[in-house]
Amino acid sequence: MKKIAIYILLLFAGLFESIAQDSLKTTLKTFKPEDQHGISYQLVGQILSSYHYRKVEINDQLSSKILDNYLENLDPGKVYFFASDIQKFEEYRNQFDDDLLQGNASKAFDIYNIYQQRMYDRIQFTFDLLRQNMDFSVMDSFLVNRDSAVWIGSYKEYDDLWRDKTKSEALLLKADGKSYEVWSDILRKRYYNLLKQLAKTKNEDVFSYFVNSLTEIADPHTNYFSPRAAEDFNTSMSLSLEGIGATLQSENEYTKVREVVKGGPADKSKLVKANDKIVAVGQGKEGEMVNVLDWRIDDVVSLIRGKKGTTVRLEILSVDAIGNKTKIVEIVRDKIVLEDQAAKGSIKEVTQNGKKQKIGVIVLPTFYLDVAAMQRGDKNFKSTSRDVKKLILDLKVQGATAIIIDLRNNGGGSLQEAIDLTGLFIKKGPVVQVKDHFGAIEIDEDQDESITWEGPMCVLVNRFSASASEIFAAAIQDYDRGLVIGERTFGKGTVQNMWDLNQFVKIGSGKVGQIKYTMAKFYRISGGSTQFNGVIPDIEFPGMYSDKMFGEAASEFALPYDEIPKVNYSPQGNAKAKLNDLKAIHVSRMAKSKYYQFLLEDIELASANRNRNYFTLNEEVYKAELAKNEEMKKVREKLKKELKEKGNEEEGNLILDEAIFLLLNNVQ
Repeated sequence: MKKIAIYILLLFAGLFESIAQDSLKTTLKTFKPEDQHGISYQLVGQILSSYHYRKVEINDQLSSKILDNYLENLDPGKVYFFASDIQKFEEYRNQFDDDLLQGNASKAFDIYNIYQQRMYDRIQFTFDLLRQNMDFSVMDSFLVNRDSAVWIGSYKEYDDLWRDKTKSEALLLKADGKSYEVWSDILRKRYYNLLKQLAKTKNEDVFSYFVNSLTEIADPHTNYFSPRAAEDFNTSMSLSLEGIGATLQSENEYTKVREVVKGGPADKSKLVKANDKIVAVGQGKEGEMVNVLDWRIDDVVSLIRGKKGTTVRLEILSVDAIGNKTKIVEIVRDKIVLEDQAAKGSIKEVTQNGKKQKIGVIVLPTFYLDVAAMQRGDKNFKSTSRDVKKLILDLKVQGATAIIIDLRNNGGGSLQEAIDLTGLFIKKGPVVQVKDHFGAIEIDEDQDESITWEGPMCVLVNRFSASASEIFAAAIQDYDRGLVIGERTFGKGTVQNMWDLNQFVKIGSGKVGQIKYTMAKFYRISGGSTQFNGVIPDIEFPGMYSDKMFGEAASEFALPYDEIPKVNYSPQGNAKAKLNDLKAIHVSRMAKSKYYQFLLEDIELASANRNRNYFTLNEEVYKAELAKNEEMKKVREKLKKELKEKGNEEEGNLILDEAIFLLLNNVQ
């Protein structure tokens, strides 16, 4: 009976593939630029060369970078193009700059047409592989880190590479307990969905791929939006109306979570983090999981977005996953309201050196400002600085003797709110400098001489504290008003502006896209930029996320750190007076902390996994690796339980607890 079932499955699978192939043969087409693309291409080049902060020079050097970056974006794993294709493209290496000036994007389409043919060929090859038996007992491996791989030289190498690639995908499913019928069907549907995505591709998509390979050379925050993407910018690209509360972006074949919206369903689940990768999406509690590898970002968004109260399931490859093992996360869609992202305050009661203390903790998810309410004259409009001021006054009433501002995972927001928030802790004075693309420097100041909180304070940050968070933390640090504790911040110290290209040109009744470009840079009042280096904490914790993988420094094209003259300001505190002593206390205390040791172990394990070059194709070896990881988890949980029972340590917020301890030691 089982053999008959397998035979029927294969019969229908073969028919399924045949239908897929036949349907795609009628839709596989030759892409070519449309009339508006040449003009849009020229306009983007003019904006980058004249108005971008970096002022991109249009020359052979830029042309060479365009070619390399376009190929990298299309085929980052070097699994589609042949070495002979790359050799052919070398003819274009010094021609893209001339084409940019002339508005000629045809070479990009020529490259994409070959890419499309190669992808189609490999999908058909994979369908053939899935009809064959796979031997998971042989000692073999697949090169997963292909940064240093060479381009494929022959069809034999091509087939061997894809055989290993498909086998690695199958092993992940098989080792998870899935039968042949199940895992082969999952992979078959995965590649059929990829065929459908390939068939949906339009000329505008190809143009967008190419132009963004140009814009990101200027810097990673400069992007071209097609007319469709521009219209959906505030809805489709950010699922903050009715969805899971996350901003997504494409990265290689994956859809990656760029940011989790504070207070949203994804954030509340505690199961989705920035830089997680979405592998598949399912509707409701029982709906089929649809694989979304290599999908267009807008199509992935349309699957995830939905009505409030409905359920969506995501198969996620976590940023800290071990062994590429995925997990299924179930999220109920909801609306994101401003109150969910608002600052929240609480009191932490602690006893130190026999003395009870109350520490006020204010968690700030983002720098928000309800502009619409403010403009219509609502006296109670919500803003970061207004809400935090109320919280501070309430914490004073409750007897707080010190305050912690928690900016971890705060990706920024309103610049003016960062300035006004700084003003709650200092007298009138400069907060940040802004240098534009012409070289003009503007100094933004807090002009309110009143101080809401004069007592001891500190600021908590991590790798995903960015932009406005970095401006506030840097100002508190420069004024010596409080200590900054945690991980080095993201390093996003640039300002973007959006230009609608339709204002420059009209193409009949059609539309052209928009460009978001970097036009200014933030600098501390002490002169250094927050860009690239971020804010380095006074008391620094090691982080799970390497600066080579996450943050501004992870981008090859990020604007560099530099300095301008400092402004005239005077310290308004003495938070660093005992800094050397505090560092020594911190090192000594953390050396005795089991949870700190757990953190170091997690960092080492995550780093080893990220830097892993090969994935085993032997089922026994792979299962042994998984079993080892599971055993480590069990040992860890047992240790945590013992610590809790003995009362020595209880699992909690390591950095927050340490910040409270150091803050109290700093004022004694």
